[in-house]
Amino acid sequence: MGSTTSKCVMVLDENLPLGLLANTAAILGITLGKHMPEAVGADVLDGSGKPHLGIITFPVPILRGDAEQLRAIRETLYGVDYQVVLVVDFSGVARCCKNYGEYIGKAAQADESEWRYFGLGLCGPKKLVSRLTGSLPLLR
Repeated sequence: MGSTTSKCVMVLDENLPLGLLANTAAILGITLGKHMPEAVGADVLDGSGKPHLGIITFPVPILRGDAEQLRAIRETLYGVDYQVVLVVDFSGVARCCKNYGEYIGKAAQADESEWRYFGLGLCGPKKLVSRLTGSLPLLR
């Protein structure tokens, strides 16, 4: 992923409590990292010679929106023009489950229109990601 031609952002529902915001960002980041291992840099040594695992090599702004904005962005991402954008979502369907098997079952039973998105992670061509998220403010 070239930092001049690509962009990666997270969009979180600004109305979530702080703990759920942090949890959502962590889940999105872990999933994005699985699908983009090349985005993580080499391990580094500090001035004392102690090792530190590599971290992502480019910034990932955390943006804020509301539930309606997240739903609209997610719906757009299902379109053919956005198939090149890597997207991960975290929803109320996933949050209420105790294990992954339960999530699989609940997801299969819940129509997508019933899903409430807590956050989205997007990585892809800068132009497409910016078109979807460029007007959203940073989460502060």
